[in-house]
Amino acid sequence: MGDGAHGGEVQGGDGIQWLADAGAQVDGVVFARGIPPAELARRMGADPAAATGPINGTEIWGLDIEGYRPGDDGDGVIRVGEAAGWCFAIEYGDSTGGELLTEIARHGAEVVHFRPMPEQPPALLDYARDGAVLCGFGLGEERWRWGQEPDLLLPELVAAKVLEADGVTPCAPGREPYQVVRRRALGAVGRRFGLRLPRAVLGELRLPAYVVRGTPGLEPR
Repeated sequence: MGDGAHGGEVQGGDGIQWLADAGAQVDGVVFARGIPPAELARRMGADPAAATGPINGTEIWGLDIEGYRPGDDGDGVIRVGEAAGWCFAIEYGDSTGGELLTEIARHGAEVVHFRPMPEQPPALLDYARDGAVLCGFGLGEERWRWGQEPDLLLPELVAAKVLEADGVTPCAPGREPYQVVRRRALGAVGRRFGLRLPRAVLGELRLPAYVVRGTPGLEPR
């Protein structure tokens, strides 16, 4: 396996539950199975021939990325790679993962999208396949689910002691810190789909970046 420097596969033994603590370090993570990283970038609006050289999770904040520019779309950038049989896109700024979820998931592709939402909880998680959102929920609010098959992940949430078997009652309402419940739910989803993502993707791991919205400068400030 490579180290991800050119968008290759990276070691991902950390699972995904640690994303519950990522906060404002990232605006979203898109996992996709059935397509390569460059195709994921294209479906998210990027020019697949316009990747930057590999940059790390610190250097991304040195790019000329304005969150929301008056009179124009906000700028959005992604860094892409592969881990554990899934490709992934780490989203920064006004990225496109949420609004293009069904486009990313077309022609049999599977997609898991996580949005931390630190300024407007709850964090959100969606699963889409073959052009449709099958299920989704807010972390900590798993009793309210949506999609064509809203109960698809209910067995995993029950087994992880997030919800009681009725699919409505939280297992430990108010008795556990919010972050603990978030980690448990993310862990359940990660195990169901075999998702792994190394913490280094937000740090030293170097991955190619793409513009998916707006016209940010991709040269460090």
